[in-house]
Amino acid sequence: MTNPFRRRLLLAGATFAAATTTGLARAADPEKLRIGYQKSSTLTILLKSRGELERTLAPLGVAVSWHEFTSGLPLLEALNVGAIDLSADVADAVPPFALAAGASLTYYALEAPSPTAQAIVVRKDSPITSVAQLKGKRVAFAKGAGAHFLLLEALAREGLSIRDVEPAYLSPADGRAAFENGSVAAWVVWDPFLAAVQRQAGARILTDGAGLSAYRRFYLAGSPYAARRPDVLTAVYGELQRAGEWVRKNPGPAAQWHAPLIGLDAATVEAANQRRSYRVQPVDAEALAEQQRIADAFTQAQVLPRKVVVADSPVWKPARLG
Repeated sequence: MTNPFRRRLLLAGATFAAATTTGLARAADPEKLRIGYQKSSTLTILLKSRGELERTLAPLGVAVSWHEFTSGLPLLEALNVGAIDLSADVADAVPPFALAAGASLTYYALEAPSPTAQAIVVRKDSPITSVAQLKGKRVAFAKGAGAHFLLLEALAREGLSIRDVEPAYLSPADGRAAFENGSVAAWVVWDPFLAAVQRQAGARILTDGAGLSAYRRFYLAGSPYAARRPDVLTAVYGELQRAGEWVRKNPGPAAQWHAPLIGLDAATVEAANQRRSYRVQPVDAEALAEQQRIADAFTQAQVLPRKVVVADSPVWKPARLG
């Protein structure tokens, strides 16, 4: 007959062994890096399609899960609540809205300015030849987008304000329809929608962002994750730089690869890509200063609910830059 104490000892030993085995298995499981992206996130989607990021992160004990979003603000909201760890690029107008909502975000990279990748356009037969002639006219744009900021700056350069035009707050799809049926005099939009309306409808540019809006695209991280895993940010940053170099050196193949994913023809995508820098760089003081100008412009226009101080947000930099 087995001694009761011995039975308890054997049971405790088995329980400890099982717990130890489970613990070791869990320790061996890779940590998940959750990345949010959009269809416009060219470089991130390129990494996803090639599996290069997974290979780079494997020695760090990190696996990757990918999460698609329809637009930038929900992506950053998910980042703030901890549903994802890193965001792919978002347009420059997006972070101020997330910060106004109290998000704790860290800027970790940007794509160098691409000011010609957004513009104010009119139809090819329009009599309008200058931004000043938009006074009193109906102008379509997405409220709170970079296009909105571009319009504010373009009007200000002519001594006008948003009160001097009739805003039509429309999504890109609805803006294109309104533009083509003549219910708006002008449309403010970004690539690839800009390239599409130029190529397919002969739209004419009144002004692009040159000298008005730099149109940088920012990569962000949840601040707790950025503080905990700077090694992962270093790895992701390097892969993004390499992806950008490939797109710049291979414009044709890059467009052929990306076009089916966003539902456009390759020629339109290539035209759009020629206006986007795809140069991944550290976030610098000049970029943050424009983020503040965007935030201030939207606060003054009563688009943002409160004042945002961009300098309060952490900025990660590659170790070699200090």
